Amino acid sequence: AYATWLGERGDAFRKQVKVAALDPFAGYKTAIDDKLADAVAVLDAFHVVKLGTAAVDEVRRRVQQDTLGHRGRKGDPLYGVQTILRAGAENLTEKQRVRLTAAMEADPAHDEVFVAWQCAQQLRSAYHQDSPAAGRKIAEKILQSFTSCPIPEVARLGRTLKHWRTEYLG
Repeated sequence: AYATWLGERGDAFRKQVKVAALDPFAGYKTAIDDKLADAVAVLDAFHVVKLGTAAVDEVRRRVQQDTLGHRGRKGDPLYGVQTILRAGAENLTEKQRVRLTAAMEADPAHDEVFVAWQCAQQLRSAYHQDSPAAGRKIAEKILQSFTSCPIPEVARLGRTLKHWRTEYLG
């Protein structure tokens, strides 16, 4: 559908496109390669950060299930901070920071959730740097480290980003 849409725009339109943002879906990449030969394909920040947030959610649900044997319920430490875990650290209030700390300290198994959250924060930080070079440096560090993370969801995120390396670093 995207390739058809691009084709309908005409040559004049397609030649003006210098950068094409996409989410990590091979169909979009194929359409860009076929129809926008001169454009640079880049993963857009929204979808990259969304992948990081999804990994944190998956770790939180797994640890919740492993430690308590059920899905999150009112009063469960990890259930109570699921919204906080989706936010950027720079946006947390002091009360939210206290709640997050308490939830992480409630059980040693919660360390995995905290590490995954820190990885997602690092992923976000690549887009909040003063220069593209500084953001790229963080992105390259992410590509080098996430794949070897012992937390399976973070390692999978690292493999996804590594697969899309050129577009991620774009």
